[in-house]
Amino acid sequence: MIGRTPALVALGLLAAVAAAVPMHGQQTQRFIYAALPGVGGGNNMSYGGAGILVFDIDHGHKFVKRVAMPTALPLPASTNGRPVPPQESIKGIAAHGPSARLYVSTNRRVAAFDLVTDKLVWEQRYEERGTDRIALSPDGTTIYAPELGAPKWVVADARTGALITTIDKPGNPHNTQFSDDGTRVYFEAEGNTRTMSVVDAKTRTIVKEIGPFGNMVRPFTFNGRQTLLFANINDFLGFEIADLKTGAILHHVEVPGVAAGKSPTHGIPSHGIAMTQDETEIWMADNANNYVRIFDATVMPPTLKTSVKVRDEPGWITFGIDGRLGYPSTGDVIDVRTKQIVATLQDENGANAESEKMLEIDFAGGKPSVAGDQFGKGKKTN
Repeated sequence: MIGRTPALVALGLLAAVAAAVPMHGQQTQRFIYAALPGVGGGNNMSYGGAGILVFDIDHGHKFVKRVAMPTALPLPASTNGRPVPPQESIKGIAAHGPSARLYVSTNRRVAAFDLVTDKLVWEQRYEERGTDRIALSPDGTTIYAPELGAPKWVVADARTGALITTIDKPGNPHNTQFSDDGTRVYFEAEGNTRTMSVVDAKTRTIVKEIGPFGNMVRPFTFNGRQTLLFANINDFLGFEIADLKTGAILHHVEVPGVAAGKSPTHGIPSHGIAMTQDETEIWMADNANNYVRIFDATVMPPTLKTSVKVRDEPGWITFGIDGRLGYPSTGDVIDVRTKQIVATLQDENGANAESEKMLEIDFAGGKPSVAGDQFGKGKKTN
């Protein structure tokens, strides 16, 4: 196991964790799982090294353990026509509590881990390619994996990783997100396309195109009723809002009075967007200026409400399961109500840990029960 703390220290911390709040007669534990290296292209080891880092939410987000990610697959020849770096690059993360599975996608493979034993369960490489940001169906049965270097998404059995089918879409497959009701999957591809695709999860076919947007679409989120989609686009400090029923672009929302600049990591002004679960706010990454910009989403178009300075360049934003804590990729932990930074993620050596691929997983009675999402999206359904 890479960089693991001594066994006695780990056991002592886990014993302290067991003093959590009981739920249905069982002890509950809440953890953040962050896959590293997972900043930007994912090859920079200076943000906490490599592995799956686990942090205890209820004890100040203290470091708990580092899970290694072994592989038996050989190094592929190239990704997107470019040589593969010697360090595996993390592209996405997903989990399902009841089945005790954690899934990580990289530039080399998709891998499944057992959340109880931390052991590798299976790994797959599709057509000798790695994959970008995966999505897992809410019932934990199906994975959608965007292929690196091929204009298609793989649909796979989450139990085994076995290929079920593929879905073609022009461009370079990138971010992928399931709706909470399991009926729709949203595809975003980089390249020349300025549209997003909506997939029927039952028929596994593209049923609608959203856009065209003002530029190439990057990170995105949507509300619980799946009527509005909010997306970052290239060369713009802000986001656009699309009508998911008609596919039309409704609003072009800019951060007022701020010089956009360019992200040293992503090359664009804004890479990272999330909607609070109560759908009152949109949180957006200002990459060049190291801020999380927070917009009032109770009005249309949304208006800038406040800003939170973070310790590094934010490239992603998500929320905890109960929606009370916000997690930019910088490792800062933000109280959603007060907008104050209440903790920072640090590894076992005290170094800052940062990742654009993290989520919350809760345990009950020592077993995984509920998993959060790498995306932050609205939860209102009426």
